[in-house]
Amino acid sequence: MKLTNKNYYSTKANQAFFSVSQVKDFLKCEAYAMAKINGEWVEEPTTPMLIGSYVDSYFEGTLEEFKERTPQIFKKDGTLKSDYIKAQQIIGRLHQDELFMSCMSGKKQVIMTGEIYGANWKIKMDSYIPHEAIVDLKVVKKLREVSYHKGWKQSFIEKSRYDLQLAVYQEIVRQNTGELLDCIIAAVDKQDYPDLDCILIPNDQLKFQLDQLRWKMPHFIDVKNYNVPAKRCGVCDYCRATKKLEKLIFPDDLIVFD
Repeated sequence: MKLTNKNYYSTKANQAFFSVSQVKDFLKCEAYAMAKINGEWVEEPTTPMLIGSYVDSYFEGTLEEFKERTPQIFKKDGTLKSDYIKAQQIIGRLHQDELFMSCMSGKKQVIMTGEIYGANWKIKMDSYIPHEAIVDLKVVKKLREVSYHKGWKQSFIEKSRYDLQLAVYQEIVRQNTGELLDCIIAAVDKQDYPDLDCILIPNDQLKFQLDQLRWKMPHFIDVKNYNVPAKRCGVCDYCRATKKLEKLIFPDDLIVFD
């Protein structure tokens, strides 16, 4: 199957190829991931997602098309809602920074495919600078917000597994070009005075994420190929929407332990 911008997100493409977003879905809930892959569960985009897409579409040169297919970003009088005026302000701020714009100067939405750990993969890069770098654009709530996972501090990069995303991108580009390129996250946040930075992800961090993926992929492949049943997490939107009661429970069963 040859991937294009038109069919990249299609059900057929999602069934034929793994992507980082699929892996993150599998890590969240296998049943949810399979429902999305097969087109049985479609999520309505949230405002934060649409703000990010607004900025993304500007840089890829498709902002007018984005506006046409997302009428919900407009008021009844045809003007932009305040959240998307903020997106316009973010774009204006980014234009003032030479390094950020340099990182975003590469080829936009470049698609490549490859094979990792026995599965076919697809990637789509925000800014691909041949022979130099792979750049992924992220619009986040707060750039320097710290969270905790199992007692360890982590940035938005680790929390959202963006380092895993770029690890896969780097490997697929290496397979297609023979070059191991630097991986950069060009990030901006949504504060009244947006913070922004271009973050180089160390190669050892990328390698660690790819190595960790090695142990998970055989099971994900089995689930996707229907060799084993997909497990339900029981708490995500999909599981709640499709829940079928099978037995009585006790009060202690209502307490979910992480």
